[in-house]
Amino acid sequence: MNKPLLAVLSSLAIAGLGATPAVAAPHTAAKPTAKAAAVTVNFAGTVSLSNCSGSVIRFPNSADTDPALVMTNGHCLETGFPEPGEVITGQSSSRSFGLLNSAGTKVATLRANQVVYSTMTDTDVTIYRTTTTYAKIKSSYGISPLTVQDTHPTAGTPIKVVSGYWKRIYSCNVDGFVYRLKEGDWTWKDSLRYTSSCNTIGGTSGSPVIDTNTGKVVAVNNTGNEDGQRCTENNPCEVDANGNVTVRQGINYAEETYLIPACFTTGNQLNLSAAGCTLPKP
Repeated sequence: MNKPLLAVLSSLAIAGLGATPAVAAPHTAAKPTAKAAAVTVNFAGTVSLSNCSGSVIRFPNSADTDPALVMTNGHCLETGFPEPGEVITGQSSSRSFGLLNSAGTKVATLRANQVVYSTMTDTDVTIYRTTTTYAKIKSSYGISPLTVQDTHPTAGTPIKVVSGYWKRIYSCNVDGFVYRLKEGDWTWKDSLRYTSSCNTIGGTSGSPVIDTNTGKVVAVNNTGNEDGQRCTENNPCEVDANGNVTVRQGINYAEETYLIPACFTTGNQLNLSAAGCTLPKP
């Protein structure tokens, strides 16, 4: 995992040095007929956590008056890594987040009152409910949430990984998609693989992955193979549908987020029984 940041920052190694480009997976979506104008991507709407990165997110059907949500990784959960097969919902939380403006300057502290959803099974995500609304954040600080795209991302798409912790933006492309990504005891499905220039490091966990054509969130940054080991912690391996294993040292990954909007209904309420919701259930 792009592990939560530990106290000794000097021990962090930058992944991706000397890495060779990965080979794109064949899963691609239809290309647009006209070239889209690139969207300016900055830090507005991202947050810094005590040990990770994250973002204030909304879904296509969210209302301005809904409680604002913050997304980061499952492995950034303050109570520790969820176990394989574990899904946490409705857990009380008072976690704080540093809200950033476009320049990466902290302009406010947001506070959670609930872990709405958290898991490291099939995906690696935690979604917090905050004590304020999108409208209040906008009126007070001029900052809008990032919208989560509700369709599958496309191979080749230019993306930016925006780390609120490091105040750093990584630029690369979607290289392809991984049938299964295995790291230690955890397995993630249909993970997004970056081209090699997104050499994310510890503390970037939970960063939103933004499609620069649309400005929408298509994934949440979560891991990379640091040492070339096979399927160990901090050294995920790719497993295809036939069980073949590939190790790509220095290559980093994210977990897609397009499945999440279908699981939230009016008022940003989680409903894992909603039609089309395929997130893991408790």
